[in-house]
Amino acid sequence: MHRRDFLATATASALVGSVSPGMAAASSLKVTLLGQALIEHDVLAGSWPGRLDLAARLASADAGFTNLETVIRGPRAGAPTRELLTLHAAGPEVIETLKAMNVTLAATANNHAFDLGTGGILDTLAALRAAGLPSAGTGNDLAGATAPAYHQTPHGTVALVACATGKVREGGAATPTRPGVNEVRRDASGQVAAADATRVLDALSDAARRADVVIAYQHNHDWEPDMARVPDWQRVFARRCVDAGASVFVGHGAPLLQGMEVYRGAPVIYGLGNFIFQTEKPPGAYPPEAWEGVLVECEFSARRCRSVRLVPIRLNEIGRAGPDDLATRGMPSLASGSQALAILDRIADRSLALGGRLLIGDGTDAQLQVP
Repeated sequence: MHRRDFLATATASALVGSVSPGMAAASSLKVTLLGQALIEHDVLAGSWPGRLDLAARLASADAGFTNLETVIRGPRAGAPTRELLTLHAAGPEVIETLKAMNVTLAATANNHAFDLGTGGILDTLAALRAAGLPSAGTGNDLAGATAPAYHQTPHGTVALVACATGKVREGGAATPTRPGVNEVRRDASGQVAAADATRVLDALSDAARRADVVIAYQHNHDWEPDMARVPDWQRVFARRCVDAGASVFVGHGAPLLQGMEVYRGAPVIYGLGNFIFQTEKPPGAYPPEAWEGVLVECEFSARRCRSVRLVPIRLNEIGRAGPDDLATRGMPSLASGSQALAILDRIADRSLALGGRLLIGDGTDAQLQVP
């Protein structure tokens, strides 16, 4: 029996935790988790195929989260810290594209935050503040980079604590006196360094006292040789984040989907791949999986996750006007047919290896079993 067929025999009642008796439906808080957004071009002036259907789907959530894998250019930008082919930078108008997709919280902790130096970090923070988009993961100092960001909705408050591991360039990590990234390093044993873990876990505990839903985010570039495989040390750290108060753990870094599991009722989603992927590398530089992803729609009530639905998406590797059209490249739309089913099958297999179980319905979506 195919693994998908086996999982499909599970009952829907086994997938969704029971809601407290008498709890009003209006009290649920819906959060959509997206892949990373490597966005370099404003696309709102035009459009892309499938944009309206995708936007309508995303608009149904109270909050939307992504990682901004782009530095926003401003007056303090420094010289590039990497070769231009892998420099990720854009004007502040791209923030409006994200907001139009109902992104209400953004992580800025990643290995590209320092692409235009310290000034680029400060310009990005200023642009996000000006656009009214709360962010976490970089700051004017280490305390600011670690501090939670908050988004208040009619159904409750969502908090975000963000950090990055691996490939943070020299000078890019925040210190008590320097702007930068909330970097989480690994010690000689391979586990997260004690001081970094304590700092992040304390921030999560603080956020849990103030918010109804807390997102713990890690941008990880300390990959296994098979980058689809979740590192054991990251699984340990993710569980510590949940123990500290995270309602959900989310990861990016590897440009493809990794597996997911559930720990103490909290979804642990290790690698969400890409949501927008406007890389300047030529077609074929990334595997086909880099151009596929999922939306993860989580519903919370009484501070607990009640359901997790996965909706497959696809991204266009070639721009609408051809390979040189980078401005319309890497934009998402809802996947369908055999492609949608293949995406869900792949993540179901990778999740099962971690103990996570998915129920795939008619091939257009799947649910993660939440006890």
